Amino acid sequence: MPSIGDLLSAKNIPWKYYGGSYNASGTGGPLDGIYCNICNPFEYQLNYPAMRADHMRDVTDLFTYLKNGTLPAVSYAKPDSTMDGHPGTSKWDLFEAFADNIIQLAQSNKELWKDTAIFVTDDEGGGFYDSGFIQPVDFYGTGPRIMMIAVSPFSTGGHVTHTYTEHSSFVKFVERNWGLGKLTARSRDNLPNPTMGNDPYVPANMPAIGDLFDMFDFGNQDNGNQNNQNN
Repeated sequence: MPSIGDLLSAKNIPWKYYGGSYNASGTGGPLDGIYCNICNPFEYQLNYPAMRADHMRDVTDLFTYLKNGTLPAVSYAKPDSTMDGHPGTSKWDLFEAFADNIIQLAQSNKELWKDTAIFVTDDEGGGFYDSGFIQPVDFYGTGPRIMMIAVSPFSTGGHVTHTYTEHSSFVKFVERNWGLGKLTARSRDNLPNPTMGNDPYVPANMPAIGDLFDMFDFGNQDNGNQNNQNN
């Protein structure tokens, strides 16, 4: 099954996945074992071995690319288990520091920052966010609400978006922004963007998933340090 990486590669659009402690994985050193291989979605593809050289990197490379302004068009960043905020191996403020470092590095490079949008999210609520409305988009859910914050000079700033979104929304965002088409005929990226009825949290055209474009004003770039929040 194709991934968003396959669609990007087919259009010659550069992309990379940055995994925390990726370089230490399998070395037998003190950091071996904290890279999260099951968190890397591209490792589940048959063509993963062939894509490693061009598309898999450690987050330390991400920090360097941010400073140099040499990021690819699309980047995924996943911290290792010591920085991911999970209570069994980490703390939430360490994940916040990880995300904050990436944002500050991006903002410190003015040429890079003027064309950047950063999405910060995680994979569980941890008790910080209520469940709200759960849409039955397919057999698997979705599920309880988690945080998602967008930081960009294109943000309208300080705005809470009620549009129903989930992790596949980022796929829809990338597909729309670069005109990639869809992953498959049956994947969630085929669902329409929600239209709102009386309740702003409940799509009137269920099942529906947003593409995150309503979090930005791409016609108004102010290069400020603004952010949106999407619950």
